[in-house]
Amino acid sequence: MRMRRALTATSPEGKHSLAKGSEPCDILLIQPPIQDFYLTAKRTLPYGLITIAAVLQDKGYRVAILDGLARGKSRPAPLPPELGYLEALYASADLSPFGLFHQYRHYGYALTTIAEKASRSGAFLIGIASLFSAYEDMALECARSVKSMCPDARIVLGGHHPTQFPDRVLDHPAVDFVLRGDGEAGLPVLADRLREKGPLASVPGIAYDRKNGERCIRAPAYVDYLDQLPTPATELVKTRYYRRMGGDTLVIAASRGCPMHCSYCCMGAHTGIPYRRRSVNHVMQEIRHAARGRHIGLIDFEDENLSMDRGWFERLLTEIILFFGDRPPELRAMNGIYPPTLNRNLIARMRKAGFRELNLSLGSCDKDQTRRFRRPYVRDAFDRVLAWAEELDLSAVGYIIAGAPDQDPHSSIRDLLFLASRRVLVGLSIYYPAPASWDFAYCHKTGMLPSSPLCWRSTALSLDRMTRCNASLTLLRLSRLLNFMKQCMDKDGFLPPPEPFPNHKPVIAPNRHEMGRQLLGWFLEDGIIRGLGQHGEIVNHITDNQLTQSFLEGLREISIRGARSR
Repeated sequence: MRMRRALTATSPEGKHSLAKGSEPCDILLIQPPIQDFYLTAKRTLPYGLITIAAVLQDKGYRVAILDGLARGKSRPAPLPPELGYLEALYASADLSPFGLFHQYRHYGYALTTIAEKASRSGAFLIGIASLFSAYEDMALECARSVKSMCPDARIVLGGHHPTQFPDRVLDHPAVDFVLRGDGEAGLPVLADRLREKGPLASVPGIAYDRKNGERCIRAPAYVDYLDQLPTPATELVKTRYYRRMGGDTLVIAASRGCPMHCSYCCMGAHTGIPYRRRSVNHVMQEIRHAARGRHIGLIDFEDENLSMDRGWFERLLTEIILFFGDRPPELRAMNGIYPPTLNRNLIARMRKAGFRELNLSLGSCDKDQTRRFRRPYVRDAFDRVLAWAEELDLSAVGYIIAGAPDQDPHSSIRDLLFLASRRVLVGLSIYYPAPASWDFAYCHKTGMLPSSPLCWRSTALSLDRMTRCNASLTLLRLSRLLNFMKQCMDKDGFLPPPEPFPNHKPVIAPNRHEMGRQLLGWFLEDGIIRGLGQHGEIVNHITDNQLTQSFLEGLREISIRGARSR
């Protein structure tokens, strides 16, 4: 710990966050920009890089993090040819409460800016994170740009994508090495070998091309005992960009991997990633270190299954309550909480510790689909948790998956109607194929898998292209409509009545909520999902009419509930 403080004097932006790109370092770690239709900025804090940086610092290296996403601005980007089929589906901008996304954009710094900052760092080793296959283009282009400005530096890529596709990544001329598995296990050893000009083949998780042209690819390496890792180097993060809830944001992973076997997940026990959990004392050491001299507004636990061990989770909540007292930060578990692990006493303790909303992992309430997902059926447990949450004045979001391999879109309509009648918001995730998951292998075997990794993202509506694209997009729009209906129930106490769309040009209410009520009234009459274009025109969105009619018929059979207690 003393060594790290000696190497990194702290500042509001982090001594080595490279805000100006002038700080020298031995090793530079880069989070590259991404291109997509949207970005959830609060989920992009480079937690993996700050944990790797801490290990490197403890070995005496000067480390800096260049966060290519820590920039509030974005700009339009050309749609890649592989995603060209989306142009028609996302053609219309929508300014209404039902709007999704429209413009493909570049989020973060320009690649030339990142390369210039990297060249001023003087680093001999530059690591680039490549977490998601769908964004491999930006990671590889970042490597190319950096290599052009730093020809003497060695470039290494790590993360889930290089772990699964080391050959594909090494084929890029700018990439010198790939590290598979946990970066904390391999990167410090690689740095030592390069500095000492020692043998590389024994570096944990290494993949590289030998001088004789042969390719060395070692198995992924994982840290067995997470408590041996030092406190993450949070001082290297550009904290101002990640401020939420009037204070700084902390992202914490109290465990790695997952003991479950869900078919769509690339982190479960079937993937070969071992499930490991840190001790409560080790997690609290991280929280205390990060909170020293800072106001923490939000802590997001990024675990795949935070509450799997109920006793451990209860001890963690108790320690958080003792540390923060009566003014805790808001706590979130944005990856979702497994409902069967919760009971009333635990939820009450979660509320006291700072949870205001429960992100509940439902998957589906259809028993056949649940079996295909290889998940236990949790509908009854989900309902019990919602009842306790309402009693304790906690809001909730229920997360479901739509558009998965062989999933009937009408079963997703039933999922939406199930959530419509509960006091819960809808979190609908369009399926995307995740490398190493069972569903990814199934998609590949059956020919459903798009050839380009750029299509392996939720916004690409990737399975079966146009046939199911309409269905998936309709389900996504219906989830937005349903959440607005719940907002109407919370705010107004009732829904607008069905109204025929006028023959003349309608006058749209300037108030966003009233505008939404107008559009909702027309939808309830004819099942057409409309929005408001950039020039005030009414836009009819592409939808699957059978699904919208099935949704409307189902609404007539249930009572819609809001999302807040009344």
